[in-house]
Amino acid sequence: MVMIASFMLRWGKAAGVTAIEQGRVTTTRTTTIQRTIQFPLSLSHHQPRRHFGSEADKEDSEKKVEKTKKQTLDELPITFADISRAEVAIRGGVKRTTCELSPFLSEVVGANVYFKNEFRQFTGSFKERGARNAILHLMREKEDQLKGVIAASAGNHAQALAYHGKMLNVPAVVVMPTVAPLAKVDKCRKFGARVIIHGQHIGEAKEFAESLVETEGLDYVNGYDDPPILAGAGTIGVEMIDDVPDVDVVVVPVGGGGLIAGISCAIKTLKPNVQVIGVEPAFCASYTAAMKAGRPVPTPFTPTLADGLAVPVVGPHAFEVARHYVDECVLSSEKCIALAVLRLLENEKIVVEGGGAAGLAALLPGGPLDRPDMKGKNIIVPLCGGNIDTTVLGRVIERGLAADERLVHFYATVSDRPGGIARLTQHLAEEGASIKDIYHERAW
Repeated sequence: MVMIASFMLRWGKAAGVTAIEQGRVTTTRTTTIQRTIQFPLSLSHHQPRRHFGSEADKEDSEKKVEKTKKQTLDELPITFADISRAEVAIRGGVKRTTCELSPFLSEVVGANVYFKNEFRQFTGSFKERGARNAILHLMREKEDQLKGVIAASAGNHAQALAYHGKMLNVPAVVVMPTVAPLAKVDKCRKFGARVIIHGQHIGEAKEFAESLVETEGLDYVNGYDDPPILAGAGTIGVEMIDDVPDVDVVVVPVGGGGLIAGISCAIKTLKPNVQVIGVEPAFCASYTAAMKAGRPVPTPFTPTLADGLAVPVVGPHAFEVARHYVDECVLSSEKCIALAVLRLLENEKIVVEGGGAAGLAALLPGGPLDRPDMKGKNIIVPLCGGNIDTTVLGRVIERGLAADERLVHFYATVSDRPGGIARLTQHLAEEGASIKDIYHERAW
């Protein structure tokens, strides 16, 4: 007789280098910023002759390169000036969330870990910053000609646009795919948005939304790529520096790229020596693929616990900004994401969605950032969203417990005589385990 049992143990685990070569000067500020300028090797007879590669030449070259860098950064889709304007514009309309040290998880990670609690926004995610800034930007730009805003989203951006559209008296239309959770659909309706259910996935929903832009005269607001969206997200970086001036590293979840583009622009402008590291799910590594290709490219993806980060093509504006400022991007496994949600629930008493916990997932033991150069550092992790469905939360918790080896599934063969199962359960009880589920099959 074969018996299948899954059980949970009560005693779970405690848990500016410059190089001059062949008439070309190349200066690298970080691993992601590189600019090259040409200069002639022949010198005018009116100039004093200097040895190539002298300190004076290096100083002149560095000044030229820095000037070129500044000109290039000023031409990006957003600059720090845009973030500063966004900070003033949205002030009073969104919460200035706290940035708090987590003593327990700092001990687990081996560094001083601060959480930027963006899930505390009214609609449960950082998306409010960009949505409000984008609507205000359109109101200034179009004035009375603004008929309304529209977006395609299955969750956080839809709720943010619906809520702030209502607050600013701007009609909002959100197109949501059929797979969108009913709870999020209902919230959008309660916020006063016109909700249209269309398409099997977000791609089909977006195509339909874009068709309404022309037929109804609405303005489309991309939730992760419009410049005002990026600038709104950048205000988080300003607050991080205000709250933790001695920060060393900022670890940011990456989906479409809007959040890390804004935050990295703000952080690197205010404190260039701070590392900005992105984390995306291994099941949808669109930013990593874009970095390899040098441009946004479609990326195959598998459904992931970090569903809010499952964007198959990173935004072109977001990518253009992020690639200049972000130091590196790592991939997090489903196991680490599940554990991060579980650790936050058990130790911080907070509920965060998979995408919102991706930053912590990379830092946990066994994660891609569990490495010596992170130990002892002051690290800020934005918990960027808390809108997780209760059914999904249950599955994530079970996956986390399984990853933590506190939930075990096994097969056992027991005697068909009376008391066979009783003796097995007695052994489990002696080990301090409780049985969560049992299936007893006698026929096979």
